[in-house]
Amino acid sequence: MQGLKNITRSRAQESSAAVERLYITMRHLFNRGFYKPMGVSGETLREALLSLRPEIYGSIAEDKAELNGLLYVIERLPVGIEQCRFINLTSDEGYSKSHFKAIVPPKRKRNCYRIDDEQMNVEITRGRSDIYDILTHLTFIFIEAEKIKNRVLVDDNSEMGRDWVKLEQVISKEEPLALEEREQAVSHVSNILGRTFAELIDIYDAFATKAQPDRFLHVIYWLGKLAIEEAMGGGKRTITFSPILQERLGHHIHGEIWANNIKAVLKQNGLLERPIHIISANMHSVMNSVFAREVLKSKFKDKDDYALFEELSKSGNDPVRNKVQEFALKNGMIYMPDTSGTNIDVQIFDTAQIDFSKTAFPTAKLRENKPVIIVMDYAFGEQAYETIDELLKPYKENDNRTLLNVESVSIMGKAGILEGNKGDIMIPSAHINEGTGDNYPFDNELTAELLSGQGIPVYSGPMVTVLGTSLQNRDLLKFFNESTWGVIGLEMEGAYYQKAVQSASKIRKSINPDVKVRYAYYASDNPLETGSTLASGGLGTTGVKPTYLITIKILDQIFNIQ
Repeated sequence: MQGLKNITRSRAQESSAAVERLYITMRHLFNRGFYKPMGVSGETLREALLSLRPEIYGSIAEDKAELNGLLYVIERLPVGIEQCRFINLTSDEGYSKSHFKAIVPPKRKRNCYRIDDEQMNVEITRGRSDIYDILTHLTFIFIEAEKIKNRVLVDDNSEMGRDWVKLEQVISKEEPLALEEREQAVSHVSNILGRTFAELIDIYDAFATKAQPDRFLHVIYWLGKLAIEEAMGGGKRTITFSPILQERLGHHIHGEIWANNIKAVLKQNGLLERPIHIISANMHSVMNSVFAREVLKSKFKDKDDYALFEELSKSGNDPVRNKVQEFALKNGMIYMPDTSGTNIDVQIFDTAQIDFSKTAFPTAKLRENKPVIIVMDYAFGEQAYETIDELLKPYKENDNRTLLNVESVSIMGKAGILEGNKGDIMIPSAHINEGTGDNYPFDNELTAELLSGQGIPVYSGPMVTVLGTSLQNRDLLKFFNESTWGVIGLEMEGAYYQKAVQSASKIRKSINPDVKVRYAYYASDNPLETGSTLASGGLGTTGVKPTYLITIKILDQIFNIQ
């Protein structure tokens, strides 16, 4: 017993325990149906997040405001949520058929509805990961709101500091601020946030929208206003979960509708019994890899394929992208925008209708029974299991069951890297589920050797499927990387995809037991490097080459190009 006295927990162990507390608490609150963020339950979430100190939230545990983390979160929450005292998480309950206009956050595909001045409804159609994601983000902004309140209330008599009074005067103006007015307001807000004038000026425009160029000031004001009013005895902020959401969650309702829609289209087009290859990717890389060179050869004849793909990826190039899509739709592609609530669009490519001599794959060697490629947009966390699990089930029509001839499942996505830099490539050999330690080794058809020699560093090894990318901290990630786990990167869907493929192929036998799997990711961030987390901004064109390199290698194997 003597040896036990000196045992202390490492930061990695504390972080792991904090993640577990967060998720246990969030599941409890969901089952309960509501909670008050500044009540006892909300305090548990706040304390766990402060204990964890995720890298993406930077200085969350300090008195000064965290600006990059706030921008990251605000881009993933609906415009105006900072003004709402009541936030209601719902299922798809028919608001799309009402007069309410859907508000979609710029960096998260979820429909939100402003019900009145005080209430925002957020539709949850992508499973528990969506709930974990939004509750974590909300907990972060409640912590930031408390910092603002503590700096504004100067004493117990509820007297407001001068900086806050000046900010209130600015917020009351409806027209955009002149430069002098803006800089005066920023000067006052810098005192409230404990940040320098220069730091605020640098991030100011990143918060702006066309309708609200001074949105940064409004976000800070409303976060502080609701916190101050609650502290002074006003109405309490409340988060609720609708009874319908509680009833539906976990039943694959949206995933089943989504998968059945795809199988119905395959049936209608005589494709159901053909060899099928499923690719999880974006909605442009497969289409552009196959058709862009032929469509745009005259305009971009002096550029190589990757330069062409970069041009197509630039904002403002919609007319050029539309040309490629129009050509694809006439040459074997079927586009299925989502109507199920999953927010996962789909493209179906019938290779029998593609003239490969007019594509980037003129040496394709297809068998007589030509394959069908189903490209699905990115799933979100646990939603990956729901969608693939449903898609791999037999097609049912009346009393007939048709097994799908799925030959391969390929996953191309972006992930955090632990050994390299943004834009590098990771080839996983196994997926480890962070929350449970469940692990899924597999034979990856893609190898580091296959993607090497292209000017992009390639790493190979296990990857961890995390419960939320915004909940990772340096100590936990260093443990995964430096211990015998030997993890090279982190993402949110891999273990769920593989769990669905493995159960369908090895246990339920609804697809070929020897189905091929391909996993490859390019690095969107390195959370172990200061300034390289997801909160530091996007990849820009850095992600174009790895995206298309991975896509082309997947297609090479499907088209049997040696």
